[in-house]
Amino acid sequence: MLKTFELRTDHHDQMIDVTSEIETWIKEQEVQDGIVIVTTLHTTAGLTVNENADPDVKTDMLRRFSEVYPWEDSKDLHGEGNTAAHMKTSTVGHSQTLIIEQGNLLLGTWQGLYFCEFDGPRNRKFTAKVIQ
Repeated sequence: MLKTFELRTDHHDQMIDVTSEIETWIKEQEVQDGIVIVTTLHTTAGLTVNENADPDVKTDMLRRFSEVYPWEDSKDLHGEGNTAAHMKTSTVGHSQTLIIEQGNLLLGTWQGLYFCEFDGPRNRKFTAKVIQ
């Protein structure tokens, strides 16, 4: 089972909770147990699992990423000027593997799956594959 999801990001740096989209798809497939691998095929966007209760966590994370990887660095050689986005994606990673248990994602109380945009706004895709 494989599905590609599409989304439009609104900001240059953004974290979008995509947990419910993956959960809904898993339920539609009637998967009870297994794993789901979620990946993005972009080099300037990633996926992470993090807190989904307090929106300030997303704000703080994006701010801290920008502090570590400032957008404008006169030493960067990459012609597109988005080396910071590539660094953020390499730090976060491009995929996540999640356990499916009794038809639900096995996540902690405060956890959610986030699509991380680091070079937007753009039209983006991420893909999920279930392995039973």
